[in-house]
Amino acid sequence: MVAGEASGDLLASHLMIALKQRLADVEFVGIGGPKMQAQGLESWWPMEKLSVMGYWEALKHYREISGIRRHLTKRLLALRPDIFIGVDAPDFNLGLEIKLKAAGMTTIHYVSPSIWAWRGGRIKKIGRAVKRLLALFPMEPPLYEKERIPVTYVGHPLADIIPLETRRDQVREKLFIPRNVPVFALLPGSRRGELEAMAETFVQTAKIIRERLPQALFIVPLTTRETRLQFEMAIYTQAAGEIPFRLLFGHAQDALGAADVSLVASGTATLEAALIKRPMVITYKIARISYWIMKRMAYQPFVGLPNILAGRQVVPEILQDQATPENLATALINLYEDAANAAAVAAAFTEIHLQLRQNTAEKAANAVIECLN
Repeated sequence: MVAGEASGDLLASHLMIALKQRLADVEFVGIGGPKMQAQGLESWWPMEKLSVMGYWEALKHYREISGIRRHLTKRLLALRPDIFIGVDAPDFNLGLEIKLKAAGMTTIHYVSPSIWAWRGGRIKKIGRAVKRLLALFPMEPPLYEKERIPVTYVGHPLADIIPLETRRDQVREKLFIPRNVPVFALLPGSRRGELEAMAETFVQTAKIIRERLPQALFIVPLTTRETRLQFEMAIYTQAAGEIPFRLLFGHAQDALGAADVSLVASGTATLEAALIKRPMVITYKIARISYWIMKRMAYQPFVGLPNILAGRQVVPEILQDQATPENLATALINLYEDAANAAAVAAAFTEIHLQLRQNTAEKAANAVIECLN
């Protein structure tokens, strides 16, 4: 198994739990993060080595990443595992899967690349790479069936894990946060590159909100010591030591559940926020050349999963040059003050939650075992 970032690490760990219940002597090797390792994965390289974002960033790390893939391919061809599961990270995994499949191995790709959003031509490459694709979202299987690529819709495990209703007052009590103060969750990303791009903007946004809402509190869940240090450095450089930031190791769902409104860097965290049914602003900044390339190749008017799944703009997206602290703070305060919009957002996200709740880990494990057989 190979995962390249925190969201893939989470997905894979749930699948590993389900497989261990069905296959008593199963062993896992490859590349993964702490959640996969906790379930028994022997990780041959640190997962962070694969966690780069955008074309320009990938080019800067190309030599190192291609070296890892070359050595990994050689090692797997010598080991000849019963099955290979690439978990997301398509730019790394699809090329690897093509070589393994050509050598006669069974390959599964878990999480469809976003061919419905951009780079639809990749579907031919996916067909060469996999024996089965496990799709998280309901609009994906018809695209693969049209190309006669075996696909199983498994839903999203977060929809199974997160309850249909998350009580704000209960989460605040758990985190020792007063019930009647404005609380904003800030999720600047799980990768170092995301923090480099967004941490100072998030801190500056909090400063503006605090000027306008003097009682406001800010909860910031961070996934690693490195990203926590980056955010603490942004607080220091922006002279924001007096702002009440509550930094958490992980616990993103608690942060989102306690919040009135969230500011979320585009990615899986936006889906978590949607399943917890809070208003949010979706934002990101990447290298200009990466943004220009992705924008030219995009098929969708939205970048955030909540809006894509709803088929309309349910929450605002403020991206790239528009993502200034002033714009972000104004949008977040507007959402905080709009109770009618919060109710409409919750209703739209409840529909998405019910669509994605499919007992995902069990469905995915069944598909894997079918391929093994």
